[in-house]
Amino acid sequence: MKKSLLAVAAMGAFASAAQAQSSVTVYGILDVGYASQSVRNAGTIGTTGANGTGLGNAGYGVGQSITSGFTQSAESTSRLGFRGTEDLGGGASAFFTVEIGLQPNATAALQANNRQSFVGLGKNGIGKASIGNQYTPIHEAVAVTSAAAQNNMPGDVVYSGDLSQNGANGVGAGAYTAPNAMNAETQGGPGTGNAGYTVRAANSLKFVSDNFAGFTGKLMYVQASNTQNMSATTNGTTTIYGGGITASTGWAAGLDYSWQKLLVSANVQQFKQETTAGTMANSSGQYASEQTLIGTSLPGGAANTKDNQYYIGTTYDFGILKAYAQYVNRKASTNNNTNIYTQRTGQQIGVRSYITPTIETWAQGGTGKITNNYFPVVNNNATMNVGATMTTWQLGSNYWLSKRTNLYAIVGQERTGNAVYPQTTTGAVTTNNAVSNGVSAYALGVRHTF
Repeated sequence: MKKSLLAVAAMGAFASAAQAQSSVTVYGILDVGYASQSVRNAGTIGTTGANGTGLGNAGYGVGQSITSGFTQSAESTSRLGFRGTEDLGGGASAFFTVEIGLQPNATAALQANNRQSFVGLGKNGIGKASIGNQYTPIHEAVAVTSAAAQNNMPGDVVYSGDLSQNGANGVGAGAYTAPNAMNAETQGGPGTGNAGYTVRAANSLKFVSDNFAGFTGKLMYVQASNTQNMSATTNGTTTIYGGGITASTGWAAGLDYSWQKLLVSANVQQFKQETTAGTMANSSGQYASEQTLIGTSLPGGAANTKDNQYYIGTTYDFGILKAYAQYVNRKASTNNNTNIYTQRTGQQIGVRSYITPTIETWAQGGTGKITNNYFPVVNNNATMNVGATMTTWQLGSNYWLSKRTNLYAIVGQERTGNAVYPQTTTGAVTTNNAVSNGVSAYALGVRHTF
């Protein structure tokens, strides 16, 4: 009997030890509240020509729209996640993360999207490597060098809200709209992002090193491609070509340095979309034009683009407050002609501080510029150059009821000005007009983390 009891006790101790070597954590955020947003358009873009051509949008003049109501995810995107680790012995470990975005105010029982899903291996003294759908180095750098902590309200020239993964985080059915956004909510398949940079990348291999003398390095590689055999058939005088390449590739690198109260992060990312697959017909055996290879717009609908992104951020903790400085540069160009591009730059400073042990506040302001240089959809012989300046600011406060629950109030504004839309080279087009537009919003809500 004693031997049986000893055996049971030994098995129980062994089972407890085995369970202690692995762990799974369930975590999440629920963020709901009330918000009001005002979008204002001033000036005119330019009317179309008498022959129906032109780049303008008739009827887009002075106007303002205001929406308000109960909403979600103003301060943080609501989410549900599972995170686990397993001790493999000898300093090695396995780990995974599965995280989905939630829409608490959705009418359906559950509306979710894939924010992160990856599995990896780690080794003490070296680092961790993982494969799946993961945050990019720039996004992780912004998370620790942004005074606004990547909330989804207007007023951030670097992070315009993770619109592609938030779902209906704004008032009503839509998301908060940044009028200064670069026309690239998604980058050709390798990842999804906001106006300033790509947030996450699917089909990615990522390595994060351990901390060595204050330095931490990050590398990411993205690969997803499909190659079809080229073929050609002739129908009378027309040759039809089929096959080609559809590839989404990319890479990223980042380096963080921390010393006492100082943190500096420098990062670079490049994502490339190459699409020559499909069918095309012409009588000369050549592609009809460069425009066909480029696509009908840049960079959102372009089939062949290269997206270069750079980010530098720094923080310094003065004790009574923490100061932040950020710079971002994003340029998407065609693979065939680097003179056809869209570029967006921004710089921003901010502070964050606890006024009392339970009241936390932040403030930030930024400026930026957007430059477009590409062929328009109509009148292929016309070149389009659009320049616009941006100004943003945001104020916010948290009142912490506990370590996991807080009330918040956020107000922010974005303005885009001096945007010039030119004439086309054909048709009786009216004079060009400089336009300005903007968005301002405020939100009151409650956020609970678990």
